[in-house]
Amino acid sequence: MKKPAFIVALDGPSGAGKSTLARELARRLDFLWIDTGAIYRCFGLAVLRAHGGVGAQRENILNLLSKLNICFQQEGSRIFLNEEDVTQAIRRPEVSLLTSELSAWPEVRAALLEYQRALALAAPRGVILDGRDIGTVVFPEADLKFFITAIPRERARRRQEELAAQGIFKTFDEVFLEQDKRDLADSQRKLAPLKQAEDALLVDTSDQSFQQVVDGLELEISHYWKDSSGRGF
Repeated sequence: MKKPAFIVALDGPSGAGKSTLARELARRLDFLWIDTGAIYRCFGLAVLRAHGGVGAQRENILNLLSKLNICFQQEGSRIFLNEEDVTQAIRRPEVSLLTSELSAWPEVRAALLEYQRALALAAPRGVILDGRDIGTVVFPEADLKFFITAIPRERARRRQEELAAQGIFKTFDEVFLEQDKRDLADSQRKLAPLKQAEDALLVDTSDQSFQQVVDGLELEISHYWKDSSGRGF
């Protein structure tokens, strides 16, 4: 499989800060950023709108896969589904839970896996992908792999703040319970479960500021790039 000049994989559970880190790293390094979780969330949102959940016939749900047109707008970090800006809509709790269930379907993973790879392989310089199985399934041959995590309570606190910024107010216990269910579903699914790749660097963000984490990751990527290519950014 031909790959772009440089592929960086960021995996980890929800609330660890993967997407925010990936977005900033891509900006600093002039890489393409692909939020693979957002691709699955777009499908989850489409299913929720069309069928209200997974109660419809499986064939009807899967038919929506061929109708997805997902676009990432780097400026402003906007995500469009069939030309509609769904950046906020795909982050709603009901979409998150449904997405976790749908992502365990083999047909869904197979279709969206190719979608992710195609986007990455088209990158002119390099690409940062964040998700839950980038380093293990999507691009096991990635140049660099990081597993981003934080203690559960810290992840839930961040998620609660994120929801509040969207006008969705939940108690900490509610957010923590939803997170626990999502973690369990992601880690125990039979197909492409959430786990740290053997060659991934573990990054615990619990007691670090965003600036500290992103600076450290940028330095690590820059050093690897220089060592492997003989040139700097």
